[in-house]
Amino acid sequence: MPSLDLSGMGVALITPFRSDKSIDYEALGNLLDYQIENGVDYLVVLGTTSENPALEPHEREEVSRFVAERVAGRVPLVRGCGGNNTAAVVRELQQIDLSAYSAILSVVPYYNKPTQEGLYRHFEAIAKASPVPVVLYNVPGRTGVNMTAETTLRLAADFSNIVAIKEASGNMQQVDDIIHHKRADFQVISGDDAITFPLITLGAVGVISVIGNAFPKEFSRMVRLALDGDYSEARRIHHRFADLFRLLFVDGNPAGVKSVLHDMGMIENELRLPLVPTRLATDEKIRNFLHTL
Repeated sequence: MPSLDLSGMGVALITPFRSDKSIDYEALGNLLDYQIENGVDYLVVLGTTSENPALEPHEREEVSRFVAERVAGRVPLVRGCGGNNTAAVVRELQQIDLSAYSAILSVVPYYNKPTQEGLYRHFEAIAKASPVPVVLYNVPGRTGVNMTAETTLRLAADFSNIVAIKEASGNMQQVDDIIHHKRADFQVISGDDAITFPLITLGAVGVISVIGNAFPKEFSRMVRLALDGDYSEARRIHHRFADLFRLLFVDGNPAGVKSVLHDMGMIENELRLPLVPTRLATDEKIRNFLHTL
């Protein structure tokens, strides 16, 4: 299977909704063009930030197809494909059209809290079933279980088509252990905007970003500067966004970034239950931040 370069900034795309909660494809198309015109390196479709659990199966297929057609090969695409029922994920991989996608992003199973051996066997099944490279996604704050460095390294060593991990554990020692002991072509990607800069200094290749939905040009510049070793300028941009990093997640994701995009005039501020928009106090702080920019 050919190698896949996931260095730089990928963006975990939101799903814009209209006031009637239907998908706003016009806004989604404009957002895709905005991303590409402002330097995004690749796009992640149907990840957590897309409100994937609140989308119907036919809507997920429609979004996947719409994004592929609108992007038309201008940047690589990664599609979210994961869950806590291994057999169901394998069936999905056998059924969905991945012809326009360079990889899948598959999250650690959530809620049922498997052991490390269970995690290994889950991703073993996915690696064997996937027609495209696999990017692991470790986010214990959402899933309730952390995939250890040992399990990640074991998977990377045993399956050549497991090409990367999106690491959002926040455990710097764990990420450093993966980077230090991984095979040469296995890539470690930050899953948290706020610690992307320090992770790149350790050897991460970039980020799958939430803030990039709104600020692709500025944040991708920070990533590229850090990758090029210009830590002083990269650190300046990192600190410039420090307050916004916190604001984006204080009322949950993607409520924060949707508030930003709404204030920028790009989408309606709509989410699907059980998610709700940011509180008025948070939204006011976000608007004040945008004003300072």
